[in-house]
Amino acid sequence: MTESTSPPPSREPSRSSAAAAPERPDAPPAAPRRAVLAAALAVAGGAAASAAPVSAVPAAGATATGTAAPAPQGAPRTPGGVDNRFWTSYGDWRSGTHAGTSPAAEPRPGLVITDPAGRTEYTDPHTGRTATWEFATWTSPRHTPAVPATELIASWNAHTPAGTWIAVELSGRYADGTDTPWFVMGRWAAGDGDIRRTSVDGQSDGRSTVWTDTLAVADAASGLRVVSYRLRVTLHRRPGSRLTPTVWRLGAMASDVPDRFTVPASEPGPARELVVPRYSQHTHIGQYPEYAGGGEAWCSPTSSQMIIEYWGRRPTEAELAWVNPAFADPQVCHAARHTYDHQYEGCGNWPFNAAYAATYDDLNAVVTRLRTLSELEALIRAGIPAITSQSFREQELTGAGYGTAGHLMTVTGFTQDGDVIANDPASPSNEAVRRVYRRREWENIWLRTKRYDASGKVVSGTGGVCYLYWPARPTAAQRKALEAVGVR
Repeated sequence: MTESTSPPPSREPSRSSAAAAPERPDAPPAAPRRAVLAAALAVAGGAAASAAPVSAVPAAGATATGTAAPAPQGAPRTPGGVDNRFWTSYGDWRSGTHAGTSPAAEPRPGLVITDPAGRTEYTDPHTGRTATWEFATWTSPRHTPAVPATELIASWNAHTPAGTWIAVELSGRYADGTDTPWFVMGRWAAGDGDIRRTSVDGQSDGRSTVWTDTLAVADAASGLRVVSYRLRVTLHRRPGSRLTPTVWRLGAMASDVPDRFTVPASEPGPARELVVPRYSQHTHIGQYPEYAGGGEAWCSPTSSQMIIEYWGRRPTEAELAWVNPAFADPQVCHAARHTYDHQYEGCGNWPFNAAYAATYDDLNAVVTRLRTLSELEALIRAGIPAITSQSFREQELTGAGYGTAGHLMTVTGFTQDGDVIANDPASPSNEAVRRVYRRREWENIWLRTKRYDASGKVVSGTGGVCYLYWPARPTAAQRKALEAVGVR
């Protein structure tokens, strides 16, 4: 494989250990139907040359053409290769193109169905069931990122009561003025009683490909970039129902990912450690194997649950009633079930984890990319922990005791020496979850975009990807720290 054809790295490999098992250069025997995203587990060359059908609904405004509009005034931008644009306000929801949707002001600005645009049939590929749904759509204004992008990752926060669901799509524009198809970035519901939450494989236009949750330019070395994009969300409900999904946040992180095996060392900032609940994914080994084989692959939902509870939220007893009462920490099982991507066959879909966190009262959640460890330190100082994605060989992270092709952990603080304090869910018990990792080692494995795997092959690194969860009414210091990394 050449470096330019490596799929972007991702979350823990599905159907295999997230962290404890040795890193493998090939897909596990029980690999899912999609190409496993964790660095170099599958080659990109077999991607379909034409896009798969990306929606069961008509394309609202899909044929719009013309010069890319300037970025909306006030859109937050982080210089240096990362651009975040999220639609969240009442004014945001009034913009764009509506087909059966309207903005709602209370109790939180959002987008709802008011007069369905029509009906459509959707056959769930994971159950085989076909059902008819009313639908309505909203298409965002075109956004021009501060930096032409090689990767885009959408994320959303929404309420989907039983009998409703949403689909999120993205269409990018290249510098030559041509557009990608509308690519599905997720078909999502908070529960699993109506549809199976899913990404969509096989989406490519020959120039860019969707790898589960990441739209990536196939050959970044060619200079090809996505210079603008639009998002479209389709809201669905049972025919005749008065229910509606409510979308509170929709947006994307666009970035021009640099090729680098090492990153510059940063100077340590002030020490601080946040008190974040500690959960081990290994407590759940063998539990609910229908969700990615059980707890050994649950690093992402375990990390998500830690931060959800840091902010004072957790599932109710009624919501946990389905979990075997003999299992410890049932909320981790709950998080795994409600982040599970039935196509990826894993719980590590980045936007699905953020969307799960945002189902809790007044929590915001996004997937973004930070440029430096100093940015993460500033968030910690403001009281905002982060879930980070990284991959490494065992000898690259002293004290980890494992190597991984993709793993999530929760950064909770920094020591006086600037070393990283992490709640690492790959630990053998809850009591062992708190780890201190050497600053320079951790900084490099998280921020690099190229690395050597266990077999010596050049594969991808995550380049600073993280999840950020925070309350709808943050403190002034928290708001300032988030705005400093381009997130509102």
